Amino acid sequence: MTTSPRSSLRSSDADISVGATWGDAPYPVLVAGPDGTVVAVNNAAGRLLPGARSGDRLEEQVPAWLYDAHRDFGAQTRERRSKPHYGHINGRFFEAHPTPATDGDVVWWLVDDTDRRLAETALEDAQSRSAILSRASSALLSTLNLQRCMEVTAAMAVQHLADAAVLVAPPQGRRLQLTHAGRGGPVVQSLQNVQMASVPGLAEALQGFPPVPARWINPDEIPGWAVPNTFTGPVGSVIVTPLPGHGVPAGALILLRSSTEQAFTEGEEVFARLFAARAGAALSAARLYGEQAAITTTLLQDLLPPALHTVHGVEYAGSYRAAMEHERVGGDFYDIHPAATPTQETLVLLGDVAGKGLDAAVLTGKIRNTLHALLPLADDHQRVLQLLNGALLTSHHTRFATLVLASVRRQGDETQLRLTSAGHLPPLIVRADGAVEETPTSGTLVGALPEVAARTVDTVLGPGETCLLYTDGITEARGGPLGDEFFGERRLQRALAECSGMPAEAVVERIQMLATQWIGRAAHDDMAVVAISAPNPRSLTVTHGQGIVIPVGRRSAR
Repeated sequence: MTTSPRSSLRSSDADISVGATWGDAPYPVLVAGPDGTVVAVNNAAGRLLPGARSGDRLEEQVPAWLYDAHRDFGAQTRERRSKPHYGHINGRFFEAHPTPATDGDVVWWLVDDTDRRLAETALEDAQSRSAILSRASSALLSTLNLQRCMEVTAAMAVQHLADAAVLVAPPQGRRLQLTHAGRGGPVVQSLQNVQMASVPGLAEALQGFPPVPARWINPDEIPGWAVPNTFTGPVGSVIVTPLPGHGVPAGALILLRSSTEQAFTEGEEVFARLFAARAGAALSAARLYGEQAAITTTLLQDLLPPALHTVHGVEYAGSYRAAMEHERVGGDFYDIHPAATPTQETLVLLGDVAGKGLDAAVLTGKIRNTLHALLPLADDHQRVLQLLNGALLTSHHTRFATLVLASVRRQGDETQLRLTSAGHLPPLIVRADGAVEETPTSGTLVGALPEVAARTVDTVLGPGETCLLYTDGITEARGGPLGDEFFGERRLQRALAECSGMPAEAVVERIQMLATQWIGRAAHDDMAVVAISAPNPRSLTVTHGQGIVIPVGRRSAR
């Protein structure tokens, strides 16, 4: 064995099987005897343990964990002897691998494992933070409700980043919407009139500027409104970071730690900004969705079918079912324009635009608005249809529509009707005796040809009689036992005959119910029905099964 100037070996140490050049090995090597004394150290061990010399007491030169490992080495099994021991020496982390030598000596190979441990810790932290960000994205993007998204953001910030969090939404006038969250407490939202300048960096964060470093913020200057009620103890460390959105800031996030906890590190500030970026994107999406939903709701108010009721002694009822269950509007539509006085005519219209969905609904809205503007001309159906046709031909829409107009006026016990069809299915009238008549009105559709030709028919409804306007979604509803048969006009007429004497609302409910039962769960077109009924004041009504109203003394055919 060769020795270095720093090695002090006994003569018997020549039999130690540690290699010929162990003294110059890059790893620190320390040899200890069974009596707990230092036998030898190589150059690297001498630099690590500068006070260690041959003959010194081992417990005086090495940390307690290494001395305990050497003391217990002899009593361990071979399997346990081969396992390394771990501990710190001079602020570094080492693995100590024992090798038995002659005369009961033990050679301890000390491997510096600090960098590997730091790399593993950094990797574990990165993986943990990546998992947190992934869960945050999933939780935040799972809701498009803005208030709920703010609550989730504050709650997750407290769970993973700080002892307390305050989410500050973009200013609404002079007030700020705040979402407070603290460990062990509920998430609380409020609107407060506060001074943004009282929190350093908050005004800049709400404008989307980069965050102020945490070390620049004095925790003692944080105002009370920025500290949740559940936060105990003085504030020890603060982060104020923006919540970046899609083009405009989505707010700011204030993170607080108690003075009893470790202050935010630079790595935690970076992680907070990454979390804020995920939260800001989710908040921005939720706010945009809320704005679009509000706009859609406002626009839909003019597209939805109106609620029908009794006008000047005449009953009106309507029902609409879109082709898609999730849609509220489509290509079928109806509308009513009540007369100002009983001597004037109430205008009722029902139509069908080519196509389905929102595009068709937009055109139905245009038709309804145009007809509303043409009300002063409603006494001339032909002229109204011609003007409507011209308006559709000059628009950017390429769709056409069918339409039926009904002008209604009550005179005594009778109800006078003027009916005009523009390419639409002719209205049906059920008389008091159950007979069903098809009104002989016809015409060309609107929005396709330069001229519109239509025939207007005058008719009268007696007490208890009903005129039914409907779209082809009813007659062409495909279903039945085999699922491939149309509901058809004959079946519709038979169903309408059973509704003789019923109020308008009951007639509409009955027809829609039968058509719905016919198609089952199959796909279908838009379906719209309007009933115009002349009430029979001498007929008492009672409820009979499934909400259908029928006159006393008359039962519907089954």
